[in-house]
Amino acid sequence: MTVPTLIGERPPATTERPGLAAQLLRRKPIGQLVSEAETGHGGTRLVRSFGVLQLTMISVGATLGTGILVILGESVPLAGPAIWISFAIAGLAALLSAVSYAEMAGLVPAAGSSYSYTYATMGEGMAWICGWCLVLEYAVSVAAVAVGAGQYVNEALAVFGLELPDAISQPPGDGGVLNAPAIVIVVLAMALLVRGAKESAGINTAIVLVKVGILVFFCAVAFTAFNAAHFEPLMPMGAAGVSAAASRVFFSYIGFDAASTAGEEARDPKRDLPRAILLSMLIVTTIYVLVAIAAIGARPWGWFDGTEAALVKILEETTGQPWIALVFAVGAVLAIASIVLTVLYGQTRILLSMARDGMVPRIFGRVSPRTGTPVAGTLIVGIVVALTAGLVPLGALADATSIGTLFAFALVNIAVIYLRRSRPELKRSFRVPLFPLTPILGAAMCGYLMLNLGADTWVVFGLWMLVGLAVYFGYGRRNSRVAALSHEEYRELSAAAASDTTSSPEPMKAHHS
Repeated sequence: MTVPTLIGERPPATTERPGLAAQLLRRKPIGQLVSEAETGHGGTRLVRSFGVLQLTMISVGATLGTGILVILGESVPLAGPAIWISFAIAGLAALLSAVSYAEMAGLVPAAGSSYSYTYATMGEGMAWICGWCLVLEYAVSVAAVAVGAGQYVNEALAVFGLELPDAISQPPGDGGVLNAPAIVIVVLAMALLVRGAKESAGINTAIVLVKVGILVFFCAVAFTAFNAAHFEPLMPMGAAGVSAAASRVFFSYIGFDAASTAGEEARDPKRDLPRAILLSMLIVTTIYVLVAIAAIGARPWGWFDGTEAALVKILEETTGQPWIALVFAVGAVLAIASIVLTVLYGQTRILLSMARDGMVPRIFGRVSPRTGTPVAGTLIVGIVVALTAGLVPLGALADATSIGTLFAFALVNIAVIYLRRSRPELKRSFRVPLFPLTPILGAAMCGYLMLNLGADTWVVFGLWMLVGLAVYFGYGRRNSRVAALSHEEYRELSAAAASDTTSSPEPMKAHHS
C-alpha cells in the first residue's frame, strides 16, 4: 500500500473519512511530527539556527517585563502589598507546567508546542481546542503588551515637555480613538520576522540584555527608598485578592511556551529546549518578585491604583532626575518590543503547524524558500494583531490571554502523564521530577487560577470556543490530513510509529490513487 500524505497536496474529497467520534480521537504519531519538522511544508523547512542562548533569550524576551511594565498598576490594587506573592504563585504554577513542557519539548521537537503535544496524546479534538486556545493566548498577549507602549512613549516625551494626545495613544473605551504606538511596534516586529528568524533572534538577544539591565537598575534605585511599613497590612484584600492578581499576571509567564514553538529552528532541540525553558523560568520569576518587592517598598500600594508606567514614575520621584526616567522609558519601550517580537514569532509557528495538519488554511504553513520563514502567515497575523492592539483596551486583553494560557498548560501536564503511561519506552532527554505529582499539581494549579478569573472572562472564553467549534466544523474537520487517512493507512502508520521509538518514519508521500 502506498504510504499516505499529511503534508503537501489537499486530501482528496473522495477519501473515506472516519465518523466524528473516531476523528476527534485520532492521534498524530510522534514519529510523523518529528519527520515533518525535518522535511518542512512542501519541501521547504524552517532553518535550524538557534542554540541554547537564543532559545533562552526567546523565552525571556517573551516573558520578562509583561506583568511588571504593563499591568502592575492594574494588579497591585487586587493584591495590595502581597503582589509579590501573586507573582510567586503564578511563577510556581508556570514552573510546574514548564517542567512538563521541557519533557514534551525534548520528546516532540516540533513547531506546534502544546498543540502538537496534545495531537500526539489526546487526539484531534483536544488538539484543536488547544490550538484554538493558543491562537487566543498568543495573538491577544501580543496586543495586550503592545497596548502598554503608548504609556512609556508618553513618559519619554514628558521629559521634553511633550505628550501624545489621547486620540492617538489610547484605544476606544480609554478616552482615545487609536493606540498608534501599539500598532507601530507590532508592524515593526512583523517586518523583522519576515526578514528571517536568525536576524530576529539576534536583535531580541540584544534587547533582552537591555531589558534585564533596566529592571536591575530599577531595583537598585527603588531599594534606596524602601519603607517596610508599606507592606502592612500585607493582604488588605485577603487571600482572594492575591489569587485574583495571580490569575491576572499569569499571562506574564507564557515565554517558555514561545520557546517551545522554536523546536524546528533549534540546532539540538532535544537537548537545548528543556534547558532553555527551565533557565528562563528561573531568571524571569526571580526578577519579577524582586521588582515587585522593590516597587511596593518604594511606594504604598494605594499609590498604584490607576497609575500608568508606574516604574518610571517611581524612578522619577525617587531620584528627581528626569533623564533617568527618560532612559528607563526608552528601555521599557524596547522591552515591550522584545515581547511583541518573540510572542508574535510563536503565534506564526503555531499556525504553521496547524496548517500542515489541515486545521487552518494552507497559507499559514507556506515557508518562503528565500527567508526560511512563513512570510504570508506572519503578515496576516501581524496585521490582525496590530489592529487589535490599536483598538482594544488592556484589561480585557490581559484576562482573555490568561484563561487561554492556563487551559493550554493544563493540557500539556495531562499529556506528560498520558505518554508516561502509554509510551514509557520513548527516549526522553528530560524527565519531569517527582512524577506524577508534579504534572498533577501543575494541572490543578492551572485549573485553580482559571476559576479565579472573572465571569466576564469566562463568557469571552466560551464565545471564543464557540467560534472555534464553528471554524473546526466548517474547515478543520473537512481538511484534516490525519482524518484523510483510511482506516488501514491510519492503523499502519500508528503501528509503525509505536514499533519504532528510535527513529522517525519516512515523510509520507503521495496519497493512494
